[in-house]
Amino acid sequence: MHIPDGFLNTGVSVATGVVAAGAIGYGLYKARDELDEKSVPMLALCAAFVFAAQMLNFPVAGGTSGHFLGGVLVAVLLGPWLGSLVIGLVLLVQCLGFADGGITALGANVFNMAVIGTILSYYIFYGLKALLPKNRTAFLAATGVVAWLSVMLASGACAVELAVSGTSPLSVALPAMLGVHAIIGVGEAIITVLVVGVVLAVRPDLVRTYDYQAPIPRFEEAEVSQ
Repeated sequence: MHIPDGFLNTGVSVATGVVAAGAIGYGLYKARDELDEKSVPMLALCAAFVFAAQMLNFPVAGGTSGHFLGGVLVAVLLGPWLGSLVIGLVLLVQCLGFADGGITALGANVFNMAVIGTILSYYIFYGLKALLPKNRTAFLAATGVVAWLSVMLASGACAVELAVSGTSPLSVALPAMLGVHAIIGVGEAIITVLVVGVVLAVRPDLVRTYDYQAPIPRFEEAEVSQ
């Protein structure tokens, strides 16, 4: 999913870079209101987890391999804008520190994984969640479905960018990308649901988008009730 240098033409690199920069800039603006003593450590933990998970590739059919994206995971835990900052930061470190993804393609990679894979996917998740019963099972089901879909959307965008750049015809790039990433998306969904499920079981208050639980009583109220 990390596009290297030389695969995109100047127009695609600039266009995706502008959109990606705008999204990250707005994410930084929103972070002023959303960052607090609870979300800061969660943001750091999410960044570390996604960074480590993206560095691990697992085999897929036909000798290809894939890796975890994490866009829906961080969007569900942190919200779309803090989540996009996490993915953008991870991609920047991977690009500059590990040559994973090209510098000229950084904007496209951020666009695919932070804008489409995180922000757009969050709003799809938000809409799906509104249609489902308001319980934990439905919440996790929506999380898994959209996690899979996020991989398909990001890989589809990547295929379109390669086609517009003249690197590969869309008739070749799109089926190839979607076919492989349909399998990768299953792993993405499983990992995302497992992680979100564990956090919900232990600390549901840390899942920013989960608003079904009853409010936790303050310490003083708990003392009075005893």
